Amino acid sequence: MSEDMNQVEVRNFEIGDKVMGQVTKVEEKQVLVNIHDSKLDGIIPISELSSLHIEKASDVVAEGEELELEILKVEEDALILSKRKADAVKAWENLEKQFQSGEILETEVKDVVKGGLVVDLGVRGFVPASLVEAHFVEDFSEYKGRTLTFKIVELDKEKNRLILSHRAVVEAEKGKQKQNILDSLHVGQVIEGKVQRITDFGAFVDIGGIDGLVHISQLSYEHVNKPTDVVQEGQKVQVKILNVDRDNERISLSIKEMLPGPWSNLSEKAPKGTILNGTVRRLVSYGAFVEVFPGVEGLVHISQIAHKHIGTPHEVLKEGQEVKVKVLEANEHDQRLSLSIKELLEKDAEENLDYELPEESKGFQLGEVIGDKLKNLRK
Repeated sequence: MSEDMNQVEVRNFEIGDKVMGQVTKVEEKQVLVNIHDSKLDGIIPISELSSLHIEKASDVVAEGEELELEILKVEEDALILSKRKADAVKAWENLEKQFQSGEILETEVKDVVKGGLVVDLGVRGFVPASLVEAHFVEDFSEYKGRTLTFKIVELDKEKNRLILSHRAVVEAEKGKQKQNILDSLHVGQVIEGKVQRITDFGAFVDIGGIDGLVHISQLSYEHVNKPTDVVQEGQKVQVKILNVDRDNERISLSIKEMLPGPWSNLSEKAPKGTILNGTVRRLVSYGAFVEVFPGVEGLVHISQIAHKHIGTPHEVLKEGQEVKVKVLEANEHDQRLSLSIKELLEKDAEENLDYELPEESKGFQLGEVIGDKLKNLRK
């Protein structure tokens, strides 16, 4: 075709027109294409191949590939074309739809730059460092070349601004998992967990993607001053679910419920007649409650406190006092334990020779002495 014919054909095209072309040659800094339905050649400068910076044209296109292009410039016998602009027009249309629908996109991380990651979605997309993961990442170098899922969080075609978030996808997935876990839990269920955090009021335990609270009162049957006295971070524990509040996503757990109860095997630990050390915990009108094992209190009835008659237990005992008690009856099924202080005082009285004698005994001794004197006088 003559040069004049080329010039005539060139005039059929205008800047901004969309054309299809086939790659005929890939050079280092540009690509040559043949325009469909034409004998014209087109040139795509390397800067117009992609929305991202590239080193070699062969990284983006290959010989024989069909491309949709936009005309940048009409020269005498050729067209200067842009793959980048044609891609961007289609990309923005798709991206706006995906942004409105909240669609999750999957694409490769093309580059790691200061402050985040760069992806190519037909236009340059930026992922700020704070939107990459739900946790802090110090070094992003290993992210280059990885394929990740993203949600569009900001889109402005006029400013050529596209902001993406992988973190949003991760958190949404966690939210779904959390809801699934919440739906599967029920009161009374026993599950293994891992202690995640310890606070003054208890321990948070991960039970498979969601945390539940073991209140300090549910850590042990014994009194607990600090949760760290009982559990440590990272420790695996068996817990029982006490309550599930799905609306507020709160789960109450118990470690105590998984431990042997303080009353279990009581008849073996404290059979009738056993002498135990205990602490007076409560005084009531009818007696005293004495703790003999952690979580196990027995009743010393007022009649079993002293030999002499007392009006109230307060006359003899005080809360916090350490005492020795004797087991009268142990019923672990009904969680009842009957104790006596008096029976040990009787034993002490028999063994103690200096025990103060009753008044009538003193009178009897005096009579014996007087009787002896009378016998002597009669003589």
